[in-house]
Amino acid sequence: MRSSFAKSIYVGAAVLGLAGLSAVTTTTASAKSYATAGSYTALTKGQNVLVNGTNAIYSKPGTVKGAKVVASKKTVAKLAASKKSSDTFYAYGTKTTNRGSVYYKIVTMDKKYRGYIYGGKTAGTFAGGIKTTDTMTKADMPKETTVYFANPGTANVTWTAPKNTDINAKKNVMNTTPFAGDKLTITDAATKTKEGSLYYYVKDATHPSVSGWIYSGAVTADSSVAYNQATDVKVNFVSPEGTAVASSTLPKLTENNADNTDISNPAVAANAKGTQVGFDAKAKATDAWGKAALTGTGYVYSSKTASNQAALLGAKTGDTITLTVTKGTQVVQGVSAYYQKGTSVTQLVAKSDDSKVALNYQVTFPTLGAAFAGSEGATYTAADVQNFLTTNKATTLVSADYAKNSDGTVVPTNSKDAVTDSDGKVVVYHTTYTLTSGVSGTYTNGGAASAFYNTATETKGTGSTTVNSGSVSAFN
Repeated sequence: MRSSFAKSIYVGAAVLGLAGLSAVTTTTASAKSYATAGSYTALTKGQNVLVNGTNAIYSKPGTVKGAKVVASKKTVAKLAASKKSSDTFYAYGTKTTNRGSVYYKIVTMDKKYRGYIYGGKTAGTFAGGIKTTDTMTKADMPKETTVYFANPGTANVTWTAPKNTDINAKKNVMNTTPFAGDKLTITDAATKTKEGSLYYYVKDATHPSVSGWIYSGAVTADSSVAYNQATDVKVNFVSPEGTAVASSTLPKLTENNADNTDISNPAVAANAKGTQVGFDAKAKATDAWGKAALTGTGYVYSSKTASNQAALLGAKTGDTITLTVTKGTQVVQGVSAYYQKGTSVTQLVAKSDDSKVALNYQVTFPTLGAAFAGSEGATYTAADVQNFLTTNKATTLVSADYAKNSDGTVVPTNSKDAVTDSDGKVVVYHTTYTLTSGVSGTYTNGGAASAFYNTATETKGTGSTTVNSGSVSAFN
């Protein structure tokens, strides 16, 4: 029994001895297999990269003595599959080992993981455990590019770049409340590549420093959100007959008799609904302000009208006041007719002896029964022009008679070069132009509307023109 026990101890010791020898041998071999790394080199231009889950991240290049695991392959695999921009990496430095392996120093956008990862065998390329990426993807611009902050405050402010898409991204402003009424213009659109969330680049002409990238859901095309009851007054423009014409806002008004020498001081501005702000309202509601607010309506505002002055002087923040406007001067527009083929546009002119205009573009303009007129400054649509011409039976224009030479060039019917038929008679043509569209515009004194007659039908024979029995010639 003792012998058996002794043998077992001996055998155990022998096995232990072998195991110890093996451990020593492995350590020695491993020590000899360490690589050495060259000096750290910062990248001239950092690069946004994604990990692919095949390599771990280390405190030093992975094959160098003393390298510790910062993120295991399992963790890196999770980061590779992540749909969060915060798990995108930024490569900013490199080290190359004596074996030719390139390791990149990388860090996540949220700074949670930082270390070295194998990047292939060629400096300047990104292979091995990482690949380059674009953190933003170009998106279509919205139809409406004029927007406002939907919910002014500390959430969803503007950034130099959307958060976690650029390692240096930072907020342009901490709170958008002071800029609640600012009109913003969208100039670019993109989505975060990982999440797919849509962002806009907005420009603030009133406060340029606010301009930057913002989450699309944080802005709205609804101008009513620009109204702040604590500082603003709403304005309705109404005709003498009581017809609503337009509306606007007098923003960020100063309390009556307040020291407004330093308007940038928040204490100066009205900060409660119902604050008397009539003095500042009257000062800001100038004729120029009214003209801008009434653009395209054809109505005119006067700051000198007694009722308007009274309404402005009595204004309090949060109020809606009514200002009276009158129609602008009625002006008559001419109508210019054009024919377009491809990118070439030719004006159709009245029949004349002017040889500078080919006869097929010289037409008979009908006399219309009414004038195309409206209040100066009012806008008209393309449909308005087309409807006017249709109502006045001016949907077709017939050209002068013309002939052609052997090359097909338009020539007068009495030209010696005109092509003749078998009987020796000149072959005569005319072209009928049919109205296809109008062009929108603004009624201006001495102005002219435009219409296109793009359907052109050439016919052999003398053209006949129907002249309306009206008394107004609107065509130019």
